[in-house]
Amino acid sequence: MNPYGNAAINASMPQEGNPRATEAWALTESGRRLALASRGGRDSMREALRLNWRLWTIFQADLTVALESQDQPSDIHVNMLTLCQFIDKHTVAALGEPTPERLQVLIDINRNIAAGLRESLAHDQRGEASADESQNTTTKAAVG
Repeated sequence: MNPYGNAAINASMPQEGNPRATEAWALTESGRRLALASRGGRDSMREALRLNWRLWTIFQADLTVALESQDQPSDIHVNMLTLCQFIDKHTVAALGEPTPERLQVLIDINRNIAAGLRESLAHDQRGEASADESQNTTTKAAVG
């Protein structure tokens, strides 16, 4: 048994307090498990499909609550809920007849959404760094 087997997974787990990072990690992890399962048997594919479905059900519930609290729903919320419906329908079909091709559709969706979340995080971090630089420059100019 490899004592370091979960070290890479644990090291990449997001820190608390950053929902987008957590969602990106969860989607990536689910995609990884779907990819591994696609090389296995039907039971492993179904197990990975159920895990992915649970993840998307959580997203759907959170999006529904957020949508109900808004006067004017954003396009992103509506589009994500539409994607959740697709995931539901596709997963039901894949559970009935699991194939690597059906899993690949979900893997691609998970990876693309995770990449978008990570890009959003990077954009926010770049914005914070620019704001910090501007503040430091202003402070130096005021002091100097």
